[in-house]
Amino acid sequence: MSVDTVSLTGWGRTAPTTALRFRPRSHEEAAAVVRGRGPRGVLARGLGRAHGDAAQNAGGSVLDMTALNRVHTIDTRTGTVVCDAGVSLHQLMEVLLPLGLFVPVTPSTRHITVGGAIGSDVQGRDHRLSGSFSRHVGSLELLTADGEVRTVLPGTALFDATAGGLGLTGVVLAATLRFQPVASSLMSVDTERATGLDDLLARFTAGGDRHRYASAWLDLLARGGATGRGVITRGEHAPLHTLPARARRTPLAFRPAQLPAAPSFVPEGLLGRTSAALYNELRYRGAPRSRTGELQRIPTFFHALDGVPHWNRLHGRGGFVRYQFVVPYGQEETLHRIVRRLSTRRCPSFLAVLKRFGRADPGWLSFPAPGWSLALDLPAGLPGLGRFLDGLDEEVAAAGGRVCLAKDARMRPGVLAAMYPRLPEFRALRAELDPDGAFRSDLSRRLSL
Repeated sequence: MSVDTVSLTGWGRTAPTTALRFRPRSHEEAAAVVRGRGPRGVLARGLGRAHGDAAQNAGGSVLDMTALNRVHTIDTRTGTVVCDAGVSLHQLMEVLLPLGLFVPVTPSTRHITVGGAIGSDVQGRDHRLSGSFSRHVGSLELLTADGEVRTVLPGTALFDATAGGLGLTGVVLAATLRFQPVASSLMSVDTERATGLDDLLARFTAGGDRHRYASAWLDLLARGGATGRGVITRGEHAPLHTLPARARRTPLAFRPAQLPAAPSFVPEGLLGRTSAALYNELRYRGAPRSRTGELQRIPTFFHALDGVPHWNRLHGRGGFVRYQFVVPYGQEETLHRIVRRLSTRRCPSFLAVLKRFGRADPGWLSFPAPGWSLALDLPAGLPGLGRFLDGLDEEVAAAGGRVCLAKDARMRPGVLAAMYPRLPEFRALRAELDPDGAFRSDLSRRLSL
């Protein structure tokens, strides 16, 4: 097991802190680190794609789980897979797509681990139909504060605290997952443009659940009657009969783009307000008014930014803040008001994604709840950004919504209980199972989790 001292940040590159990093190659090595932890505790970490400080532990220990990356068993009849927590979604796609199986939930990057997907209870464009990642977990092996490994099943308090629990109940070592069958590795994609937020919400709602996957990109720099304009994208896994003859010969081939090796591929600070506005204008004008049935590869449809190495440098050396919130259906005026405030402030965001969520997931700190979710990136160095986002937090909480903790880098603890009503149960279970605070993170200290 390798050990070193490292400075760590989230994907947003804000608030670096230093920790002792262990890289276990067995469950026994991971347990030894937990038992021998220091006074600042320990935390599991995967591929570092949490945007904020959820996977940092200043002055303590961090377990780098990426060496625990074996796929143990695959049952193609039931679509069941048993794998280590350090296996990435990219690795699972490489192994399982040729067998006609696809991950039931994927976020906008495939470079996250299974353990990270459970700890964040990630959601994707299909939440209305599929829920979040934890709904497709049959069981998990959890290393708890006493150094013991427990098999945790859905429907139990420990499972519901661990799903979305940000690694604070223990270290996920392995999991049993259920996958969905697909006929091809291509997507059939429909695209349409919306002239403003009212038009976009109406078109989005009119689409119903006819497509498994749906999201919209918003231009947050548009103003006036165009405020909230955007592009809606819907997709399905393409059936065999829709593929061209060449693609039918290898319908399940997984071909992600090869990334350039140069570490400086993306220049620092490429997107200021002017360049972001130009990008947004070109993206909006370049989208078709309406197009149906376009065939796209899975990486293009789900993980476009994975093809841009180090895209987290686009907002400059100060990094960026990912702000994602959800407000309930019936609170569309809150969504309108927040979009107008972002537009008026001229926030240079090139990435703003709107999704519809279905029923809430069982995790006590899981983010999704029925309603409209908007995620956006903002340069961390924007003057007055903290006060501005604090104000948005208050609006979201007052509307019965919540902010995503797995992506948070700056929220204050005062609004947390209003957003997450099962927070007292989470704290009580942690106090019972981990009275000495073995599992800690910068986020848990900041929000008193």
